[in-house]
Amino acid sequence: MFDGQTILITGGTGSFGKKYTETLLTRYKPKKIIIFSRDELKQFEMQQTYNQECMRYFIGDVRDKERLLQACKGVDYIIHAAAMKQVPAAEYNPTECIKTNIDGAENVIRAAIDNGVKKVIALSTDKAANPVNLYGATKLCSDKLFVAANNMVGGEIPRFAVVRYGNVVGSRGSVVPFFNKLIEEGADSLPITDFSMTRFWITLQQGVDFVIKNFSRMKGGEIFVPKIPSVKMIDLAQAIAPGIKMHEIGIRPGEKLHEKMCPRDDSYRTLEFEDHYVIAPSISFYDGRTNFAMNNLGEEGKPVAQGFSYDSGTNEWFLDVKETQSLLVASKE
Repeated sequence: MFDGQTILITGGTGSFGKKYTETLLTRYKPKKIIIFSRDELKQFEMQQTYNQECMRYFIGDVRDKERLLQACKGVDYIIHAAAMKQVPAAEYNPTECIKTNIDGAENVIRAAIDNGVKKVIALSTDKAANPVNLYGATKLCSDKLFVAANNMVGGEIPRFAVVRYGNVVGSRGSVVPFFNKLIEEGADSLPITDFSMTRFWITLQQGVDFVIKNFSRMKGGEIFVPKIPSVKMIDLAQAIAPGIKMHEIGIRPGEKLHEKMCPRDDSYRTLEFEDHYVIAPSISFYDGRTNFAMNNLGEEGKPVAQGFSYDSGTNEWFLDVKETQSLLVASKE
């Protein structure tokens, strides 16, 4: 699919963008890979590793529509990974979060339409499902914008879809590097928000592979959710430092004990496939005939039971301490 194509990655200097770039260069022969981000230092550092002839580095911000319009010229596929993601920072700087996550999403949509991009996938988060913090609320708005964008073009291109998944093992800002840092500094106890807390976990490579496959699956308008394991935070701490003591510090503002990826209120439009779920659009598209139960790869999904909720606390797939250790090892490969 990506051979001879031009791919643009917003927020491309982040953990996801670098792994996606590495995967594209390994598996395909793209015409161009455009890294679009606002941090010149991170771009310089990324260029030291990814300096192939097809690589292009554009300084720009998704808030800047004109710069995005310019960057998207000749682009075939867009992965929208740029976002303001830190929950406390978003709570303290709400307008800035809105400008990046909502206005930025609209700018990506407009730039894609104006430049005749073929397909766009936007990265979402489990925090967008029944959000309790501003970050999650802005990502829910972003999800809605990308889904509705399919109506703006009718039966033409681009087609827009969303990928939603949980915490990425070892990514910047995740708890794993934080725990490792505490241990390196000699901590004899690790802080746990709540001993009953759970999270969905996925490796960076698994997330990249899921996005790549969904470019082939998508019809436009889907929210793709992978079937991934849950981990208890106390088991994660034991996997990182076996036998270490833990102390409870209490839940923080904007934080949940358990995360959701498919809310109960969306069960009437959620479809279960072998290795993922699809949340179909709540709005009717231009022809009203799109069958989301059969994707473009011929995979068939079935409606979930009414009231179904895909929740990290009630997930049927939990990792124990040993399995969590294996996941941590896999995340470094």
